[in-house]
Amino acid sequence: MARDYFAGVMSGTSLDGVDAVIADFAPSGARPCRTIGAAHVGLPTMLRDELLALQLPGKNELARAGSAANMLAELYADAISRALVEAKLTADDIHAAGVHGQTLRHRPDLGITVQLNNAARVAEKAGMTVVADFRSRDVAAGGQGAPLVPAFHSALFARKDRHRVIVNIGGIANMTDLPPDGTVSGFDTGPGNALSDLWCARNRGTPFDAQGAWAATGKVVPALLELLLNDPFFKSPPPKSTHRDKFNLQWLEEKLRATRVKEEAEDVQATLVALTARTIADAIRLYSEKATEVLVCGGGAKNAALMRDLAQELKPRRILTTAHEGVAVEQVEALAFAWLAREALAGRPGNLPAVTGARGPRVLGAIYPR
Repeated sequence: MARDYFAGVMSGTSLDGVDAVIADFAPSGARPCRTIGAAHVGLPTMLRDELLALQLPGKNELARAGSAANMLAELYADAISRALVEAKLTADDIHAAGVHGQTLRHRPDLGITVQLNNAARVAEKAGMTVVADFRSRDVAAGGQGAPLVPAFHSALFARKDRHRVIVNIGGIANMTDLPPDGTVSGFDTGPGNALSDLWCARNRGTPFDAQGAWAATGKVVPALLELLLNDPFFKSPPPKSTHRDKFNLQWLEEKLRATRVKEEAEDVQATLVALTARTIADAIRLYSEKATEVLVCGGGAKNAALMRDLAQELKPRRILTTAHEGVAVEQVEALAFAWLAREALAGRPGNLPAVTGARGPRVLGAIYPR
């Protein structure tokens, strides 16, 4: 059987690094694809800080964004190269790489979505065709442009004998509902790791709270949690998506000021973890009431405190990670963009209008030939 190899690259809103995979879409088993090579490349602190700064208006931001895009392109190409080494393949073996880029602005209500990338530079450095800019066509068609992963979640994880929900917890969290009848729905539920990462960086000087250890030392502040939960986003119906444009330190500071109480930093952290767990659980209870199994992926799946809160909120449902299905939690989104690149080259739609709210199915992505 001819091999069907694609690369996928993802750097998410958590800004912890770049994940790249080499996916085989002609596997011998029942799954539609499998990972045969993977690599993680951390973001240099300077670049991470610059990307955070670029998410707000600033001086000389166009030139700064261009420089940051070039640095990202180098990291993307490096991650692909490393994944190829693990897969024992060369660039000539790969049909294309799906490279999402780094989201800086996402305001589909204004028709705006901006992913920082230099796909031409990635194609040049990696020596392969690159597919990028996946959200723009969906937004142009009146959609949210996100989440884009539910169609892939369905292909990989849907089962006819059970009702599953796939929860991806990156900087922003999203869910995909997979009932046994084959229908698919999904949307962003709200902040995943974004707020807790920012709060940890401000108060502890580290980019994230490893395993949720710091959050575990605090206690949830009920009044603060209720204030956070009162944001209209959580009550709005899907289709919906969000980003750091909304859930950022400014948003959190406004809520903290409104409580008029000086909270301990670790208690705020515990409350932010509870917010993520609660908003995910509320979404599942409201839109996937009959689900019996929840598979979690993304960096949040490695946060023990968050996983404990989520399991408590979703009892008696079975809570697992995608690793239980043989897919590493950090590889799911990169695999999804490999799949989206494959769909683009084949001329097949990559969006689900029922998820994004677009006027119809659209082929997603701009193609940069090798």
